[in-house]
Amino acid sequence: MAWTRILTLGALGAAVVGAAVWALWPQPTAVDMADVARGALRVTVSAEGITRVREPYAITAPIAGMVARSPVQVGDRVIEGQTVLAILSPAEPALMDARSRAQAQAAVAEAQAAVTLSDTNLRRSLTELGQAQTALERARALAEGGTISHRSLEDAELGFTLASQALAASRSERDLRQAALERAQAQLLEPGDIAGDGAPLRVLAPHSGVVLAVTDESARPVQAGAPLMSLGDLGDLDIETDLLSTDAVRVAVGASAEIERWGGVGVLPAVVRRIEPAAFTRVSALGIEEQRVRLRLDFTAPPADRPGLGDRYRVFVRITVWQGDDLVLVPQAALFRSGGGWAVFRAVDGLARLTPVTVGPQAEGQAEVVSGLEPGERVVLYPPTALAPGARVVQRPE
Repeated sequence: MAWTRILTLGALGAAVVGAAVWALWPQPTAVDMADVARGALRVTVSAEGITRVREPYAITAPIAGMVARSPVQVGDRVIEGQTVLAILSPAEPALMDARSRAQAQAAVAEAQAAVTLSDTNLRRSLTELGQAQTALERARALAEGGTISHRSLEDAELGFTLASQALAASRSERDLRQAALERAQAQLLEPGDIAGDGAPLRVLAPHSGVVLAVTDESARPVQAGAPLMSLGDLGDLDIETDLLSTDAVRVAVGASAEIERWGGVGVLPAVVRRIEPAAFTRVSALGIEEQRVRLRLDFTAPPADRPGLGDRYRVFVRITVWQGDDLVLVPQAALFRSGGGWAVFRAVDGLARLTPVTVGPQAEGQAEVVSGLEPGERVVLYPPTALAPGARVVQRPE
């Protein structure tokens, strides 16, 4: 009986000690893990953009006048040299107030007096020319008989030449005064005074395409150069977007891009055609001034792959700035800062091993590992701050 009691007490003591040791023994930390693997990585920058017709045509009024109601509407297709875009009638003279009319009438009277004066000067020049011609003929006859000297003959010839030039000047002055009179009389014209000289002018399409916008469909008076409408070819679209200047310096002309969220099915390929050399300032929604750079991209897919896409439609642009294949990749969730560099916890035989690593580009939740890890190794994701090197870890059940 005594030995039985001793054995029972010993077993109970051993059980208590074992339970205490088990309770105080460090338990493994349940963590998420992932494998280091090889794969491709692409670094992109993204921004919203809008589509634009590459070569829009702005149609303006070639003359001042009255434009008829627009014969075309937004969305109509036009043919170069055939479709009539606008019909303009030349402008008629404007109505004058009493003061303007009195001034115009005075200008006409002044011009008529100048014409009368020029007519008098013209008749005097004709008379002087006739007299000079008679004197020249008389001098030539006397010079042949030796009655007068050669000097006298030369004086007669000079007088005739000067009289001829004076007549030409009088005729030019008469034409000048007559033109001034006609200009002054034109100031007195009123609407309806010019009959049969207002043939409508038809503006034809300079290029085949679609009418993008009409300034005003109603009939109205316009000045020369006033905008009437714009048209363009929807099959020749490009994309305009802008990036932060810090992102734009990473993009090169010719970089590939993808156009997403454009409203249709699939992703449209594109390529960067132009990067503007000067940035502009834009205030963000948070009130922060940003320096942004405008880029233009070209679609590389045919128009048939983007049905329904029109001018100034909003799209989402993703531009590739770096791309690599067959790289050693680690999830970004496994990386953390340690000693001024990057590090991860490797899971080796159930223990967390602190491993410094050198990483390259990072994108889409993955990072390139330049050194420190090999494919197939397991790393801890989102390592807890309390996790110490050498601690026991176990895969957290899903």
